[in-house]
Amino acid sequence: MQTYTLSAPAKINLDLEIIGDRPDGYHELVMILQSVALSDRLTLRPNGLEGFRLSCAHREVPTDDTNIAYRAAELMAAQFPQHFANFGGVDIDIEKNIPVAAGLAGGSSNGAAVLVGLDLIWNLGLTKSQLRDLGARLGSDVPFCIEGGTVIATGRGERLAPITPMESVPVILAKYDNLAVSTAWAYQTYRQRFGDTYKNFAETGKPKSAHSVPLVNAIFEKDLARIAGLLHNDLEKVVLPEYPRVANLLSGLKRAGGTASMMSGSGPTVFTLCESEEQARTIIEEVRNQIQDPHLQFWLTHLSNQGITIVN
Repeated sequence: MQTYTLSAPAKINLDLEIIGDRPDGYHELVMILQSVALSDRLTLRPNGLEGFRLSCAHREVPTDDTNIAYRAAELMAAQFPQHFANFGGVDIDIEKNIPVAAGLAGGSSNGAAVLVGLDLIWNLGLTKSQLRDLGARLGSDVPFCIEGGTVIATGRGERLAPITPMESVPVILAKYDNLAVSTAWAYQTYRQRFGDTYKNFAETGKPKSAHSVPLVNAIFEKDLARIAGLLHNDLEKVVLPEYPRVANLLSGLKRAGGTASMMSGSGPTVFTLCESEEQARTIIEEVRNQIQDPHLQFWLTHLSNQGITIVN
C-alpha cells in the first residue's frame, strides 16, 4: 500500500457574521472563508496494525484522541470497518507549520487531510461531497478545509458555496505565540452580550447577511480597496476588548499601511491583505519596530485556491 503526504492549508475569515441560534446549540453563521498557502504536511503510512499512531514534533500538538486528526482516523474506521479490517491502520505524522490555537483552522485542516489520505489508502473512492459530509461530523471548519479556495459558508459553517477565487494575493499573518483565545468562550460571550440581535433569524429562520453580498462583489472585481472596507468579523466585538494585545496588534498593522486588516475567526491571529510582497515586508518591519515583543510572530504567505492536496 502506498504512503501519502498531503498538504493541509490554513484558512482565514474575510467575513464572519453571527446570525442567530440553531436548535443544535451552535450559531447560525454567514462567512466568507479563504485558504492561504501556509500549510501543515501530513504523511500517512500504512502500519499493518489494527490501530492508528499519531506523531508530531510540535510540543503543543496532542497525539491522542484529543487531536482531530486522530478522531478523523477513528471516524473512518467506524464508517468503513471492512476496509479498516482489510487494509489496517496507519501511522500519521504531522509537520506543523500553521501556528497552534491561532484561529486558522490548523487542527481542522489536519483532520481533513486524514480523511482524504485514508480515502486514498483504503481505495474508498469517496466523492468530495461525501468527504465533506464526514468532515462536518468532526468540526465546522473541516468541510471547508477539504474544499479550499474562496467560499461562502452558512449553517454552522458546513454548507459551502464556492465563489470567484482570491488566489496569489500576499497576506501577513501575525500572532503572539504565548496568547490563545477560546473559540467556545468567544461565541458564548457574544451570545450573552448580543443575543438580542438574533431576533430576525428567530422569526424568519433565514440568515440575513449585511456584509457578504457587497464583499463577494468586491472579491469578484479583485478590488482590494473595497475589500478592505468590507472585511467584517462579529467576534472582534468581544475578543478585542478582552485581549488588548490583539487589539493593539491589529491597530499597529493598520497604522503601518495594512488597510485590509482583521482578526481571523476567534483570534488571536490577525491578518493583512497586501498589494505586493514588498508592501507586506515593509508593514512587518514597521510593526516590529512599533511592538517590540519577542512573542510576536509573523508569517508572509499568500491566498490560495487549494484545499487538501497530495504532495507525492
